[in-house]
Amino acid sequence: MKHVVFDIGAVLIDWDPALAWHDDLGAAETKAFLQRINFDKLNFACDAGTSFFDAARALTDAEDGKRLAQYVARYAQTVPNKISRTWDILYALKDAGVRVFAITNWSAETWPEGCRAHPELAEVFETTIVSGKVGMVKPSVAIYRHFCAEAGVEAADCIFTDDGMHNCLGAKAAGMDAIHFTGPGALETGLKARGLL
Repeated sequence: MKHVVFDIGAVLIDWDPALAWHDDLGAAETKAFLQRINFDKLNFACDAGTSFFDAARALTDAEDGKRLAQYVARYAQTVPNKISRTWDILYALKDAGVRVFAITNWSAETWPEGCRAHPELAEVFETTIVSGKVGMVKPSVAIYRHFCAEAGVEAADCIFTDDGMHNCLGAKAAGMDAIHFTGPGALETGLKARGLL
């Protein structure tokens, strides 16, 4: 029996970091702020284990640093919605006896906030690897190997799905099968083709 390993952001949960500041700044100013501080790179560093406090202190503009320091407390605002059709697929897999797991690039600080916003995240998977907790990030082969060791499964028995093609390629390099997530319909088709649904 194959197992399914889910990414979470943009697969099971919508995420938009701009929502943390939208009410304060509006759309245009928030976009400018995120671009100015190179939020994507800072967030990736935090996914790898850096704290948002340290990231905020590293910014040269004190006001930008103060604003970034608000992010963890406001995190729930950035993950308002579940992607319901993917959750339907996940529960159909569980009903069919398929084991489900997760590997997510997610900060150790914001993960608890995400779980408070969506408690199922902390309950539905047998094993969840959170990059910020383990100090490894996708698409590094190391995080997939770490997952297999923690979950007690073989890479060859896992089907990984992620909205990032680079992360799917990392999973394949670690010996997993992978389905690039372009939407719930494509995931469902890929899982049916593999006989899991």
